[in-house]
Amino acid sequence: MPKFIIEREIPEAGKLSPADLQAISEKSCSVLNSMGPRIQWLESYVTDNKIYCVYIAPDAETIAEHAAQGGFPANQINQVRTIIDPTTGEGS
Repeated sequence: MPKFIIEREIPEAGKLSPADLQAISEKSCSVLNSMGPRIQWLESYVTDNKIYCVYIAPDAETIAEHAAQGGFPANQINQVRTIIDPTTGEGS
């Protein structure tokens, strides 16, 4: 199933308290549970003004539906086409 990176513009996201982050996580998981196993949240990265989330889903529309149901912004939804890391440069 495709992997997606979601960019969520949330002003001062980096200043969210642990309780705020827990509430966001709980809401996201509640929506995910109602949508079933066709969408999975892997992890998120919180920066100063954005949260970048990594999801597995059949399509971008499913990601957008999760955002709409949860009341989360999904300013950009980008499908991951390939993954590289330091070993990619090692060749054979």
